[in-house]
Amino acid sequence: MKILVASHTYIVDLNCEKLRALSQLKPGIEVTVVVPKRWKPGGVQNKIIETEYRDEGSFKIVPISNFSQNHQGLLTFGSEIISLLKEFRPQVIQVEQGSRGLAYSQMIFLNKLLGLKAKNVFFTWWNLPYQLKPPISLLEKYNLNSSHGIISGNQDGAEILRERGYKGAIKVMPQLGIDERIFKPTPQPDLAAKLGINSGEFVIGFVGRFVPEKGLMTLLKAVANSKIKNKKWKLLLLGRGELKEELLKQAAENNITDKVIVIESVPHDEVPKYINLMNTLVLPSETTYKFKTMTSVGWKEQFGHVLIEAMGCQIPVIGSDSGEIPHVIGNSGLTFPEGNAEELANCLTKLIDSPAFANTLGEMGYTKAMCEYTNKALAKQQLEFYEELVIGNR
Repeated sequence: MKILVASHTYIVDLNCEKLRALSQLKPGIEVTVVVPKRWKPGGVQNKIIETEYRDEGSFKIVPISNFSQNHQGLLTFGSEIISLLKEFRPQVIQVEQGSRGLAYSQMIFLNKLLGLKAKNVFFTWWNLPYQLKPPISLLEKYNLNSSHGIISGNQDGAEILRERGYKGAIKVMPQLGIDERIFKPTPQPDLAAKLGINSGEFVIGFVGRFVPEKGLMTLLKAVANSKIKNKKWKLLLLGRGELKEELLKQAAENNITDKVIVIESVPHDEVPKYINLMNTLVLPSETTYKFKTMTSVGWKEQFGHVLIEAMGCQIPVIGSDSGEIPHVIGNSGLTFPEGNAEELANCLTKLIDSPAFANTLGEMGYTKAMCEYTNKALAKQQLEFYEELVIGNR
């Protein structure tokens, strides 16, 4: 099977591991990844990423000249894409820019123009209700009507696509998996000593942005709760953001400053070391969106990738019920109503007071991560979906 995937996501080599795994699942699978030749990452001033061609046999990365260097929806590719499509002649074309992406419309048009008869697929993370006006509504209608299959990163996104009239095949799975060689149980006694974490202290962890929608203030209220305030614990916060000073202020007011450790963002390959210090990882995300006439303003957790990273390290997880979190955790961790510090404190108490229960959740989460969320596991799911589209619709 010949598969072409187009997205700016894969300008980062680390993000390519699932597609590499896909190319190695069976003989005869070839995966060509189209990336923009030049891309400016969001929020990084004056930085332009120049991508390079890579040939790894059944897996290739092909940079193509592009229009728009920092807007996913407006991204389109130069004329070289025509030559590539003619030569490669994919059976599946997947564009990961959402239902309103111009690059997807471009691929649909070229697929038909060149007579490739490939299956059109797109990936989306979008999980909030919305309305559109022409010409954007017409663009989305064209894309949806031309799609043979859709991969949605979450259940809410799949439901929204159904509400918008799409009746074809939908697969729910995340865009990226975890590398089990990196995210694995690995004790970190030296790092614990360096950070002042003592033996017997229960480490409550968070990894992510210090912003209101990530629910950090709820987490701080929970650890300041009388149920656990005087127990032996440390709060390890890994990340950065606008709430840092407020978090430290609230910690001081609750007399728990000595129990709070804040670590600024570290390189991705260092993150597993910090996760392995934790006795639980908490993702207390809080939905903030308000539905307006034309669009959705705000945010709801789209997946919570750090959850599966922690599960890969056999760390029990606790998450709010925002967005996709309950689906990711399933019965392999604990969930609580978003914004409810009392219920979060109850979850923490269960784990602190019952090490055996915490250990069981960690083992269950690890099993789920290995079965469902490694790059190879996701590659298998993606290939099965493609086979349904290509073989099942002959």
